[in-house]
Amino acid sequence: MKKTIFILFIALSFNAFSQNKAKDLLNEVSEKVKNYDNISIDFKYVLENTSENIKQETKGDVILQGDKYKLNILGITRLFDGKTMYSISPEDEEVTISSENDNEEDAITPSKMLSFYEDGYTYNMDIQQNIAGRKIQYVKLTPIDSNSELGEILLGIDANTKHIYNLIQIGKNNTKTTLTVNSFKTNEPLSKTLFTFDANKYKDFYINKLD
Repeated sequence: MKKTIFILFIALSFNAFSQNKAKDLLNEVSEKVKNYDNISIDFKYVLENTSENIKQETKGDVILQGDKYKLNILGITRLFDGKTMYSISPEDEEVTISSENDNEEDAITPSKMLSFYEDGYTYNMDIQQNIAGRKIQYVKLTPIDSNSELGEILLGIDANTKHIYNLIQIGKNNTKTTLTVNSFKTNEPLSKTLFTFDANKYKDFYINKLD
């Protein structure tokens, strides 16, 4: 009995140590991100579901400044000025205007991409990998909400720069999405109108207002 209690105590102590290390690392990442005026990221996005024989790969880029962002992916530009989101589709010649939906707790929007982990998750240190000469430390995040559609998230962090290298999101429906950062630039000179929607450029587009 004493041996069992001792083993349980060691296991709980190790788990608490892992949680504390993970929290300290995430705090370092968060503080570093908040000190940048803006961030520009080129990334690869992969969606997989082996049971459904689905695998989709695409590339994209996003510029972040506070809550504002400009995201280019799948031929669509999403522009969020802090209050309103504009989804611009040149192929369909359509602009969809809406307020960003923050009610979907599982949704990791571009403005939350580098800070989503601050609330709603428990976390533990996971494996460390050497990728192209970079030490990538993974932190495993588990949603506190048992009704979440997410199973877990693995957040890969460059141990040297404390920048996010990749994000692996695994759903309870076995869908796995991976976002890998190919380029991470900070404090770039940005146009003052970068996050401003110019209606004059889209006079021939169909304007679809959802709100």
